[in-house]
Parts: sequence; structure tokens; C-alpha cells
Amino acid sequence: MDRLTDDIVAALKTVYDPEIPADIYELGLIYRVDIADDRQVTIDMTLTAPGCPVAGEMPGWVENAVSTVNGVASVTVNMTFDPPWDQSRMSDEARVALDMW
Repeated sequence: MDRLTDDIVAALKTVYDPEIPADIYELGLIYRVDIADDRQVTIDMTLTAPGCPVAGEMPGWVENAVSTVNGVASVTVNMTFDPPWDQSRMSDEARVALDMW
């Protein structure tokens, strides 16, 4: 299960917000990844802003990326804005990439 989790995180890191040069995982847009015993993956995520121009597309990008992980049976992506995203959710890696210290 640890390897599957690592592979899912790696897949999430291939998805970028087109307006920000950092991946969605390091930006803190992924709120929860749940892997059921039958390998069905449920992801709760958000966007940097509700009016993001790719709001309709990004969940599909996430689903497509995670679906390619060996061992994943299916992927469901839930979009939420509660709690709203803020810069405190960003990793140090994202802060370095965006020069936001």
C-alpha cells in the first residue's frame, strides 16, 4: 500500500496548474487521497480560486494521471472549496519555485 500511495503522489505531481509553475500536490491543492481495499481511489481537491479557468478540466487531468498508476482500479475526484485554499498549504518546494518566502 505504501508503494501505491507513493506512485499516486508521483502521478499527482505530474499535474500542473497552468497559471502557476508548480504541481498541484506541492501547491497543496490535494486535500485527501483515500485508497480503499479494492484499490478504488478517491481524491478531494481544490483550486487556488473558485473562478480558476481550468476548474472544469483539472479534475479530469487528476483522474487521468492517477488512473495510469499500476494497481489503481478506479479514480473519483471530488472538487471542494471548503476549506478555501490559501498559500499556507504550499510546500517548501512550491515556495522555492514561486519565490514566495
